[in-house]
Parts: sequence; structure tokens; C-alpha cells
Amino acid sequence: MADTQAAGTGQETPGAPGTPGAPEAAEQPQKEPKSVRVVILALMIAMMLAMLDNMIVGTAMPTIVGELGGLEHLSWVVTAYTLATAASTPLWGKIGDMYGRKGAFMTSIVIFLIGSALSGMAQNMGELIGFRAVQGLGAGGLMVGVMAIIGDLVPPRERGKYQGMMAGVMALAMIGGPLVGGTITDNWGWRWAFYINLPLGVVALAAISAVLHLPRKRNKARIDYLGAGLLTLGITSIVLVTTWGGSEYAWTSARIMELIAIGVVSLVGFVFWQTKAAEPVVPLHIFRSRNFTLMSIIGFIVGFVMFGATLFLPLYQQSVQGASATNSGLLLLPMLGAMLVTSMVAGRVTTSSGRYKIFPIAGGVLLTVGLYLLSTMDTDTSRFTSGVYMAVVGLGMGCLMQITMLVAQNSVEMKDMGVASSSTTLFRTLGSSFGVAIMGAIFNNRVQDVMAQRAGSLGSKITEQSAQLDAKSLAKLPAAAREAYQHAVSAGTHSAFLLGAVIAVAVLVAAVFVKEVPLKGGQSASSEEAAPMPVVEAV
Repeated sequence: MADTQAAGTGQETPGAPGTPGAPEAAEQPQKEPKSVRVVILALMIAMMLAMLDNMIVGTAMPTIVGELGGLEHLSWVVTAYTLATAASTPLWGKIGDMYGRKGAFMTSIVIFLIGSALSGMAQNMGELIGFRAVQGLGAGGLMVGVMAIIGDLVPPRERGKYQGMMAGVMALAMIGGPLVGGTITDNWGWRWAFYINLPLGVVALAAISAVLHLPRKRNKARIDYLGAGLLTLGITSIVLVTTWGGSEYAWTSARIMELIAIGVVSLVGFVFWQTKAAEPVVPLHIFRSRNFTLMSIIGFIVGFVMFGATLFLPLYQQSVQGASATNSGLLLLPMLGAMLVTSMVAGRVTTSSGRYKIFPIAGGVLLTVGLYLLSTMDTDTSRFTSGVYMAVVGLGMGCLMQITMLVAQNSVEMKDMGVASSSTTLFRTLGSSFGVAIMGAIFNNRVQDVMAQRAGSLGSKITEQSAQLDAKSLAKLPAAAREAYQHAVSAGTHSAFLLGAVIAVAVLVAAVFVKEVPLKGGQSASSEEAAPMPVVEAV
């Protein structure tokens, strides 16, 4: 993401043939304000597509699994998407630098829409997982393209005024996503959770094609295909270990050992190659900054617990508390609302005061406490009580979401601003992939164990069919089997969130060692290094 933003602000493009550089990019908003506003609107729609997707799908997952089956592969519906997004993000940035952002961005939208259409037509869980990976490939380009094009169109000193628009998109995605997903699932069917992307994507494509005009660029920078390939292979291998270990295969089985070996060798090879590559995917020198390394760790953990929470809370609410798909989306509002408000407040306070260390420390405390509280939920926990627990988690994530990007960008030189942004985004995406895989494996294993203990062979059959995750199907079960499943889901969520609480302690530890370095450009609104750049990126 960041590679493109650096170019968009004129740091790399002035030397390229036919490229006007930063001065013209800075003047464009004044020349064509109406056109710029149309483009910004189209970019917001595209960003909404990428951000909404997992929120909508997370709420619809119980119904999807109820129709397609395959509970044991549940986590891969999200993992395939996030893995593909993580692997493609650096490549989309390089492609935009080499061949122009407009073409790369429109291509990513088309790929995302193709993946959405195919996902809606999936006939089994295997097809859905594969088509979600196609979606993820496009989604990586959506996020990169939005940030890079805004960097081309809007000079740093003007970017702050678009913060409200970015926050609005986040509000729609985080709060509206579960509600929209639940409503669509209950009234139109889960397939429309994917089809809804098509008209929005077409509108964005039309606006971008007609109005966006950027200078054509082509430089001689080479895409680090070997580095991207090694990184993708290593990540995929390790996530497969966390997903299959102890469920599909024993931890000591030959398959798991092979995957561990492949993952370790690939990641070691990736690190080595990054020291040799002319245009590395992740330049290692940026990790010499203590703050950047700490923010990468914190971002990874935030992604880990955030996507785990949005995946398993609807399962708990629908299976144990008897909520419909729509209501389970509404019941997530305490967490999502608290996160949105706190994120905006933390960003504004940090930008105005230049002080930020208190937020990661407070976020680490709140996140750990909130996840522990969620782990205490059982079959008797009321919706009000679970809502309070979710709000505590939301407050913690709100203190961390925006600050991690801002501090990471403030920890590197201007020439590395872009790569710092993309690397931080990559770590957060990887955290979500690992979180869903690991928490999903723990949840599934615990549910199967408790069902076998409480309902014997009938319990195992229910778990294999997995249709019982749907609240309506649960109502048709004998009372004893239904009660056993509710206890099993409670036990599964307890284990998943307890793990999250333990891991969240690392956020607090990392935050303690953050050094509060003054924010660059904090004293001058007109400085090219001013804070609006990280503020926009952070949202």
C-alpha cells in the first residue's frame, strides 16, 4: 500500500519520463475540484467494498455453513480471502508504480467483482473458499489503489479534510456491515451477501474510468516476484499447520512436519533474499526502528483478535443466545461503535497534542480485560452483559487501530513512508489470517470434544453436519441435543477468547517499550511531512 502512496506524493515519480511530479499533483485539486470529488467518492465506494466484505460474510457464515456444510473448513472462508489479500498487496503497489495506478486499480476492481460473483454461485464449501481467494486478490489492489490515488490527487497539507470521509466509510463498514449482512441473509439469502458488491463495483468502475486522469508512468523497477513467492509460500504453510494441526492431522504427522519445514525454509529464504533484492517487498532496514517493530507486533495482534471476535461472536449469539442473523449483526454494535468512536478520538487527540504512548498502553489493558470477559460467557450470559464485554474490547481496539499506523509512519524517514505503511498493513492482515486459523482450530476442536462428551455419537453427527449452527435448525433438534450444542459452542468461544486474552498481553508489554517521538510536521500545517498523511492512512 505504502509503495504506491510514496509515489503518489511525488517522491519517486519526478524522474520518470512524462511524469509531472508533485507540483502538478498538488495543483490538480484546485483545477478540477468537482472531478476530484467524484473520484474521491468512487474511491470511497471501492474501499467500502474491501472493508465491508468480511463484516457481511462473518454475519452470514452460520447460514452459509448450514446450507453448504463443512464446519471444519469454516475458518478458511475468511483465511483464504485474507491470505490472498496479504500476498497480493505488495505486488499491486509495484504494478501501479510501473504501469500506472488507474489501470492497476480498475483491474483489481474487476478481479474483486469476478470473485464476488463466483462466490455467490458456489455450490460447496471448497468452491466458496477458492472463489474467496479470487476476491482477496482483488481486495489487495483496492486498498493499495485507494491510498495511492488519493496521494496523487491530494497534496499532504490538504489530506486532513478527507479524514471525515474515511471515517464515514469505516463507520458504514464496521457498523453497517453486520446489519446489512444479517438483513440480506434473512431476507434475500446468503448469496446476495456477495452479489451486493456487483452494482457498487460497477458504479466505482464507471466513475474512475470517466473522471480519473493520472499521468502515465513506466519505470524500470522490477517486481520482486521471488520475494513475494517466498513470503506467500511461507505464510500459507504456517497457516495450514495452525489450521490442520490437531484436527485434520496429528501434530506429529508427516504432513504437518513437512508444512513446518516448508514454512520455515521459505520465510528464512525470504528474509535472506530481501537483503539482496533490488526492490525488496519488505525492506529490512525499517525494522531498525524500535517503534516501527513494536507497532508491527501490535498491529499483528490487533488483526489476530479483531477478526476472531467478528467471526465467533455471531456464532455464539445465534447458537447460544438464539439471535437471528440480523440481530446478531445488531448485537455487535457495542464493540464496533466503541471502536469507531475511540479510534476517531485517539487520532484527533494525537494529531493535536503530538502525544500518543498512552493510547497503546490503554488499548493493551482494555483489550486484554475485554477478551478475558468474553471468555467467561456461558449459556446463561445475557445479551446486555455480552454487549458490555464487547464494548470493552471495542474501546481497546479503538485505542490501537489508528495509532499503530500513525506511529509506524512517524518512525521512518520520508523516503520509507510508503513501504512502512504497506508493511504495517501487511502485518495486520497476516494477524487476521493467523487469528482466524488458530482460534478457528481451537473452537472446532473444543466443540467436537464437548459434543462427544454430552451427546455421544449423536453429538458427533451434529458437528459433522454443521447445519445446526443455524438457529432455526437448532430449534428442530431434541432438547438434550440442542442443550449439548449450546454448551459446546460456549466452551469453544471460551477457549478461543481466552487464547486471545493471553496473546493480547503482548500488546501491553510492547506498548510499555514505545518511545514517544514527536510527530513529524506537528508544528506546521503546511509541511510536506505533516500528520494528515498518516492520519488518512490510519483510518
